[in-house]
Amino acid sequence: MKTVQFPIFKTKTEKEQIFDLSNPEEQREYFMAKAGKEIEKLRDYMEHNTFIAYLMGKKNSGKGTYARLFIDVVGGKNVAHFSIGDMVRGLDAVLADKEQKAELIDFLNKNYRGFVSVDDIIKALESRDTKGLSVPDEALLALVKREISKMSKKTLLIDGFPRNLDQVSYSLYFRDLIDYREDPDLFVLIDVPEAVIDERIRYRVVCPKCHSINNFKLHSPAKECIRYDEQKKEFYFVCSRPGCKEVRMVSKEGDDLGIKAIKDRLEMDEKLIKQAFSLYGIPKVLLRNSIPKDMADKYVDKYEITPEFSYKWNNETKEVQILKKPWIVPNDRGVPSYGLLPQPMVVAMIKQIAEVFSL
Repeated sequence: MKTVQFPIFKTKTEKEQIFDLSNPEEQREYFMAKAGKEIEKLRDYMEHNTFIAYLMGKKNSGKGTYARLFIDVVGGKNVAHFSIGDMVRGLDAVLADKEQKAELIDFLNKNYRGFVSVDDIIKALESRDTKGLSVPDEALLALVKREISKMSKKTLLIDGFPRNLDQVSYSLYFRDLIDYREDPDLFVLIDVPEAVIDERIRYRVVCPKCHSINNFKLHSPAKECIRYDEQKKEFYFVCSRPGCKEVRMVSKEGDDLGIKAIKDRLEMDEKLIKQAFSLYGIPKVLLRNSIPKDMADKYVDKYEITPEFSYKWNNETKEVQILKKPWIVPNDRGVPSYGLLPQPMVVAMIKQIAEVFSL
């Protein structure tokens, strides 16, 4: 971030071990080697206690990825990931069904208090655009309460709330609204350089059939899913899912613009993080997804650095060669930096949460 300096978290250990983080078994071994004590303590803590963590980061900063990985590592039976964006998008199906729409309206009439009528809220939900959630804050809180009331009491990782400056203060009292009166809460603030977000968008490819996502530069699939068009002299991916055999993955419309299309959103996200950073009375877990190149050896192991992939066609063997090197991007202050894989970020998250609760 340009306006707030996040500390660098050290995940490098004295005992040199190399783990293949794309291998599920080695990933489990990695987490136990890096944060085994804290993982066990958090598991024990969450057998009898719950807490709420608000994940805040810029769009495409990896909030959902970190939340899901945290749940996989620590144990999913006592933790739930809740995405505000997914909730609102899921309302499209509710509004399209007559009975479910009536149930939603009835819930809002009983639980919502605000200055916009329920009829107008429903219209706003039905006509919302993809740039944001044009729903009043009080209505959004009621919708979240509706969704969480369906869940058993668990630790919640809330992704996508708050979404504006007014909602930051709402979030401080949010647990009261959802009947978690005794639960502690904390912010998980994520710092990702805009150059990282830009390349995540520019090189993203999507399966038009199942909508699974890959990244042409930052996440190479299995070799058998990489194709080379000898006429156009270009590489492309095909979807690896069984039902999508040979379906070519394509870029989404507008992705070639990178962050240009979401610049206003990124600026608002930075203001939100800055405001949350400055709040007193609520613990903060700080995750920094970049490290200056000249400092990396001191703080992280080489395999924790995000690789950059490129491809070369061998005319003799008619095979694709996958080339791999550390991915270097400028951070928001222009310093050449390495991006980090999700796993070291989640190690930092686990250790800091354990520290918050003095485990």
